[in-house]
Amino acid sequence: MAVPSWLERLQSASKTALVQDGKRKIHYLFEDGKEMAEEYDVKTGQLVSRKWREKNTLGGSGKWQIEVGEPTSPLLGALESELIKESSSNPVFMRKDTLSSFQWRIRNLPYPKEVYSVSVEKEQRCCVIRTTNKKYYKKFSIPDLDRYQLPLDTAALSFTHANNTLIITYQKPKEILAAEEQLQKELKKIKAANNGDGDCKTQ
Repeated sequence: MAVPSWLERLQSASKTALVQDGKRKIHYLFEDGKEMAEEYDVKTGQLVSRKWREKNTLGGSGKWQIEVGEPTSPLLGALESELIKESSSNPVFMRKDTLSSFQWRIRNLPYPKEVYSVSVEKEQRCCVIRTTNKKYYKKFSIPDLDRYQLPLDTAALSFTHANNTLIITYQKPKEILAAEEQLQKELKKIKAANNGDGDCKTQ
């Protein structure tokens, strides 16, 4: 295959590791200049966050785009943050994976479970959340499946609703579980710097 697989790209990227605050932080620098930063829980090995950054048109570093983990609020001055604040009642969409599944949480959705439907759009390679009361609509993709070029499977998708939060779960396919296990073995070989005592780079 001419195009290297996603796992091969991860393996060939320049990687830096740091253990801090109970998290193992991995920074990847790819040949095309893209950067990816991941954080794993040291005890469970669970992915806590993943974000991406690309060079901007002037060649400088762009802003980090969060793929997994809590969305960060823009850093505003103390006064501005009092004046310009997103309504705390707006739905908040975030991804928070488990070891065996991709998971999304949408907070501030007070409607009962029977209002929601979550479906897979195979042609568009995305999942769609709809509500019968037309109050919420969201289309989102699963970048991991795109990177490994795997099809979306309706049977892998499920959802539940509790405490004003819609929780959508997509079971990870065996190919991704196997690739993640292989990657974790490699990441453990990287000598990690502790609490920022210098960066230890390895290939």
